[in-house]
Amino acid sequence: MDKNIELDSLDWAILAILQRDSAQPIHAIGEAVGLSTNPCWRRIKRMEDAGIIDRRVALLNPDKIGLGTTVFVTIRINRHDSEWLKLFSQGVAAIDEIIECHRMAGDIDYMLVLQVRDIGDYDRIYQRLIAKVPGLSDVSASFSMERIKHVTALPRPA
Repeated sequence: MDKNIELDSLDWAILAILQRDSAQPIHAIGEAVGLSTNPCWRRIKRMEDAGIIDRRVALLNPDKIGLGTTVFVTIRINRHDSEWLKLFSQGVAAIDEIIECHRMAGDIDYMLVLQVRDIGDYDRIYQRLIAKVPGLSDVSASFSMERIKHVTALPRPA
């Protein structure tokens, strides 16, 4: 199947609904966009097969499960070889509290996002990270005081 499929307005309407609540029954999604169940299911299946729908998950409220502190960690490194990158990737993957990791352009080499209990919890994770990954030349943390906006739904490209 062609992985670069064109999305029409019905596909985008289906995606908008799924991004709000992926647990809705297909007949309800179809009804909302003006399709019967089978054509709606085929469209969803096509978008899953093409990788447009990556996965369906439940989003947890971090405050309700005791992980109410968001930490943004910037990292500068001295080594840029593939062996170091492999160690770094393995170290990051082994720490569940690291929920995002980005390789950056500019002055910062990597940006991590962590969801932790508190500052002490962050320090414990920081100690694990520096023990697992040698060669981190500068690690700086910033703590979110308040989340102003957080969405998981991606916008439709202009």
